[in-house]
Amino acid sequence: MTPAASPGNGPPAHQVALPAPAERGATVIPDKVVARVAAQAGRVAQLHRAAIPPDRGQAAAPNASVISHRGSVRLHLAMDLPYPADLALVCEQIQHDVADRVAQVTGMHVDEVTLTIRRLVTASAKRRARVR
Repeated sequence: MTPAASPGNGPPAHQVALPAPAERGATVIPDKVVARVAAQAGRVAQLHRAAIPPDRGQAAAPNASVISHRGSVRLHLAMDLPYPADLALVCEQIQHDVADRVAQVTGMHVDEVTLTIRRLVTASAKRRARVR
C-alpha cells in the first residue's frame, strides 16, 4: 500500500464530486417523528422542572402534536403538573426546554410551543387534611 492510498492520509485516489446542495434535495422529518421528540422532551422537562412526588401517584406521559411548514414547527403539549407550584413559571420553563430540544434534534425552527395542563396532581389525602 502506498502512503497516498492508506486510510487517513488525505483524499482517495478518485474522488466523486457531489451535486450542489440545492440539487441534492432535503431531509423530510415526518410530523409524527417530531411529535415523538417533543413528547420525550416534554417528559424530561416535566421530570426536571415539575417532578411529581412519588406519594402523589404517577403522572401520565405528555402528549404532543405538531404542525410543520417549510422547516418550522408549532408544537402543542398536554401534560400533568404538580400543585401547588408556580404554574406560569413551570410552564414557561417547560416550553423553553422543549423548543430547544426539538430544534437541537430536528434542526427545525420552533415557532411556538403551547402547553395544556391536562391535570393538576394535588397532595396526597394524608397531607390534605384540614386544620381545625
